[in-house]
Amino acid sequence: MAVTVAVHDTARLLCWAGTDPADERAARARLARALRTGTALPVPGAVAGPWRGAVVTTPGRALADLAAAPARQVPAQGPRPVALLLPGQGSQHHRMASGLYREEPVFRAAVDHILELWGAEGEAIRADWLDTGTGPGPRIPLDDGRRSQPLLFTIDHALGRLLMSWGITPAEVLGHSAGEIAAATLAGVFTTAEAVTLIRDRVRAAARVPAGGMLTVAASPGELGPYLSGQVTVAAVNAPRRTMLAGPHPELAATAARLTHAGLMWRPVPATSPFHSPAMEPAATTTEKSFHAHPGPARIPVRSGYTSRLLTPEETHSPRFWARQMTDTVHFGPALTELLNSGDRFLIECGPGRVLASLATRQPTVHTGNSTVMSLLPGDRPDHTAVLETAAALWREGHHPTPHNHP
Repeated sequence: MAVTVAVHDTARLLCWAGTDPADERAARARLARALRTGTALPVPGAVAGPWRGAVVTTPGRALADLAAAPARQVPAQGPRPVALLLPGQGSQHHRMASGLYREEPVFRAAVDHILELWGAEGEAIRADWLDTGTGPGPRIPLDDGRRSQPLLFTIDHALGRLLMSWGITPAEVLGHSAGEIAAATLAGVFTTAEAVTLIRDRVRAAARVPAGGMLTVAASPGELGPYLSGQVTVAAVNAPRRTMLAGPHPELAATAARLTHAGLMWRPVPATSPFHSPAMEPAATTTEKSFHAHPGPARIPVRSGYTSRLLTPEETHSPRFWARQMTDTVHFGPALTELLNSGDRFLIECGPGRVLASLATRQPTVHTGNSTVMSLLPGDRPDHTAVLETAAALWREGHHPTPHNHP
């Protein structure tokens, strides 16, 4: 039998395993005795039993939560492979991941490295991100691409590094919009420095485009044609009847009025630029000309949210491919469908919020439970607790995550 424990502040991850139900109960009892007596908790060996349990708890509730926690048997065919979903514009929120930055050294080191690559601008990004609301406020609002884009890349990438530091190797990565650069960087296509330069060039080019926005509509792309005009276009196809539109402010406002008049439900996406619309053409042209990265082969398969296919060597080396992502439609829904068609997966939203997880639940294989999805930072509980809950689920699944111990 095997027992392990990881502690982040007051949240505690308890994992145990046995060769059969009786052995699992014995492992649970051994863990309970150790908790009661304060005995050191042994670390499991390289191979753990197939009957597994895990719970995230606090010292005052550990024994009760341990007794009530369910156990499950790892399927004979083994755990479902892990696939990471990396979000883009619209997932940002105030002080996202700040709790994890404060308490998780691996995550903090990855964030600090990226912000250092930004130079003096990185310090301004950090200050606006961690703004407590007691001073004059952020210099640049979070929804502005000059803040949201660097921070989303930084947090997506740092979360991926944290998971991989546990010994979890994704079978595939899929990013949404700017999340595709984070996915490609985790896979080794770009160095971190190259990715920061690409994000910086895109952000600066986008800042010169007249202001615009994005909105999501409860309708299919085919239904929306009559309501589009000017440079307003379909920006993203995220799921059945979950379509995103983008365009310059005056034209997008007119489209929103027509949608309201027609009785179609819509809501704004937090963005100040018309990403994935023709209005971004000047920015895409500038970004293509400034592209100086030397992409390498993907060490982890990267599924593109633009083509729904795995990235090809030609695409990874194409400046135009990466630049056109500012103007082209995101096909996240079809890409996720193709990913899941390759087999059942344990999906992890590797970014702030649960935007992509909510879209994934609309996939038939997730709806039936053949595949599953979790959000690393759903935003409705402390960051470190949520991260440990993902580690617990991975353990029960049959993986061997090794979160870093902070007693």
